[in-house]
Amino acid sequence: DFQLQAIQILDRGESVVVAAPTGAGKTLAAEAAVYLALARGRRAFYTTPTKALSNQKFVDLREIYGESSVGLLTGDNVLNGEADVVVMTTEVLRNMIYARSSAILDLGVVILDEIHYLQDRFRGSVWEEVIIHLPEGIPLVNLSATISNSSEFTEWIAARRGPTGLVTEVKRPVPLDPVYLLSDRHEEYRMEMLPIFDRSGTKPNPQLRKMLKRSHGRRRRYVMPRRAEIASHLRQEGLLPSIYFIFSRAGCDRAATIVASANLTLTNDSEREAIARYLMMATRHISSTDLSMLGYEQWSENLLRGVAAHHAGMVPVFKETVEYLFLQGLVKIVFATETLALGINMPARSVVVEQLSKFTGETHETLTRGEFTQLTGRAGRRGIDNFGTAVVLHDGRLPFERVAAIASGGSEPLRSSFHPSYNMAVNLVANYSREQAEELLEASFSQFRREQQRSVVKLRFDELKGEIDRFRERAECSRGNIWEYLGVLAEEKFHLKAKLREFAQQMRSGDIITISGDDRWVLLARGQGVSPRLLLLSDSGEMKRVAVTDLSPSIRLLGSIVMIEPVKSRDHAYRTAMAERLADWQPVFGRTFSSPGPIEVMSPIFSCPNFSEHLGWAKRVARSERELAKVRKRLDRFEDRLIKMFQAISGVLQEREFTYGWSLTVKGKRLRYIYNDLDLLLAEAVEVDLFSNLDAAEFAALVSLFTFTPRGTDVEEDWPSRKLAEAGERVVNLWEELIRVEDRRGIANLRRPEGGFVLRAYKWASGHDLENLFEREESVGDFVRNFKNLLDLLRQLRDVYPKLSEIAAEAIRLTDRGIVASGGRL
Repeated sequence: DFQLQAIQILDRGESVVVAAPTGAGKTLAAEAAVYLALARGRRAFYTTPTKALSNQKFVDLREIYGESSVGLLTGDNVLNGEADVVVMTTEVLRNMIYARSSAILDLGVVILDEIHYLQDRFRGSVWEEVIIHLPEGIPLVNLSATISNSSEFTEWIAARRGPTGLVTEVKRPVPLDPVYLLSDRHEEYRMEMLPIFDRSGTKPNPQLRKMLKRSHGRRRRYVMPRRAEIASHLRQEGLLPSIYFIFSRAGCDRAATIVASANLTLTNDSEREAIARYLMMATRHISSTDLSMLGYEQWSENLLRGVAAHHAGMVPVFKETVEYLFLQGLVKIVFATETLALGINMPARSVVVEQLSKFTGETHETLTRGEFTQLTGRAGRRGIDNFGTAVVLHDGRLPFERVAAIASGGSEPLRSSFHPSYNMAVNLVANYSREQAEELLEASFSQFRREQQRSVVKLRFDELKGEIDRFRERAECSRGNIWEYLGVLAEEKFHLKAKLREFAQQMRSGDIITISGDDRWVLLARGQGVSPRLLLLSDSGEMKRVAVTDLSPSIRLLGSIVMIEPVKSRDHAYRTAMAERLADWQPVFGRTFSSPGPIEVMSPIFSCPNFSEHLGWAKRVARSERELAKVRKRLDRFEDRLIKMFQAISGVLQEREFTYGWSLTVKGKRLRYIYNDLDLLLAEAVEVDLFSNLDAAEFAALVSLFTFTPRGTDVEEDWPSRKLAEAGERVVNLWEELIRVEDRRGIANLRRPEGGFVLRAYKWASGHDLENLFEREESVGDFVRNFKNLLDLLRQLRDVYPKLSEIAAEAIRLTDRGIVASGGRL
């Protein structure tokens, strides 16, 4: 039904937001949109957040429409870009929009797959830029996992794009069965797999709760099973094929090797033959030397046994091979990081989540319900399985109630991560007037949400102002000024507090006071500071701590008593002895100081018979005014943050001569086409000739400072030559100069350029092979990924800066070879 509903909206030429669980069939709406666009003689663009997903959609659409009708643009691959249907990463479309590419003129639809990616803190702005700047009249198909604020998001799309329909589906096509797997020490480590929820499917399983409570102690009864045992158990329970999530690349690789070596029979002879045939075909373009460096022998052996790892550190051909063999049912268990949850089509019978927390690079964070839903979305193959199984492994550090809360799944609100960048700023200057640019910034989803929230707060602000006016009217009295009375009263209370503080500051241990009436208290100890707390003991043995604000205006000093030393206020015998001494005490002449006395404020308003009523309304005014002050602060926080950020960025661009007034200089025009998180630094480095006097290998190595981001906090920089080291130092000095400018204008700093890839980039561009670059095969996948990013930036420099065109082209030729050039199946 939800698919038909989406198609009907598209048939009317409107935009649509389709929010549905993984595997529910959102893609059909996208395919219908492509069909309708082509039927109307228009083109269709299909965008995705990752190159891997773009590659997969390219293959899928090519099977439908044929090779000549489908193209691919990802930076890595440029295939048939003039085709009727083009698949691309979202950044490619954003760049085309800013460049006012003619390819957009005959567009009939744009599909934004995985639209919830707009909340990504690093890349999310790109999705909003596309939605805001795409020419009017081009409908959007926004595909998303379920989000709790889908109506709000759709309202924003409609405000930007015109009529937009919302289609939601919360029901999974294949029901999910969440289970808990643990190993019992008391039963020779026998494994048990029990439902996480009771029969209602909503409350934690009481049997599991009892089991886990009984197992507490120094040596817990239940533990997490080992990975090889889990794989064997999944096979026995008929839960293969399975995706097993481990939030560590090294952990995925270790798990695959351990399980493959555990004497498990996961594949039969014919399956192993099919795997071997595909491996020969998929890797025929890679040399035997490179395959050896990539750990091909162990990797292929694991695959033949039906086991594989899948993570971003693998070379593309290895990842794509794993994906294909898993889809064919030949690989039975894949140990994967969470990157596998980003839309790649790999349905399984079961999904295992080893831990419900992951390391973010700074700290360990527990998974949210939405993240759990995303990970387990591939459990259950449509048309094959009656239900999917989500297996959570026992972890004694996490209470079972917390496990059940996470495993209950659900959706989360979509939040904007939109923020202006230097590249965005120069493109706004190039394409719009200042007023239009600021209007477009205010059109972001971030600002839309803030305005929605602001309107609620503003409504409460207006309500409070109305309340205060009404309360003030009722508090007014013809016999006197209630506000003048309250003002004097407040002043007297202020003076009273000062006198009470002074009284408390003069007291010392042994002083005897009366607080009200005939009571007697001895001071055991006094705190420090302007308003010291008092530790008092009564003659009946009662002890209490009193703040200055709790003292009565009628407090009096009666005298003093000799203390029993040392003071032991926590000792019962000591308190009893001091209470007896206090009870026997007789007043004698000694130190005295006056009590503050009661507050007396005379006013003619006292004669009003409704004085207490007027006073009550006045107090309500005071309460409402206190709340109004808090609400006003909340309103102030809704200031136009994006506009101020944009103005600060514009100030930096003006200061560095990328703009002049509301126009671009030659430098600014070039910056329009630099798409890099260090865009301003790179543009300045080119302008001041930091890349001069370098050969092509050195040039590629120095450019890597702008593309390499370390996975950890510690980065080893190893410079192949003194000349390159000095060039790198000049880049860092320029960065330090720029961040001083940013600090002065209150802008978040550009990240530091990193030299951790310089040596490998230089050696590869100088002709070295993988054997000379690596000791461990795990690093090669990151090496290829880093070089893909480097090549993308080299192409930008070649096309944008004429003076670098020749050397950038040579650097591309030297680096785009071997395993870097081979890519994946495409």
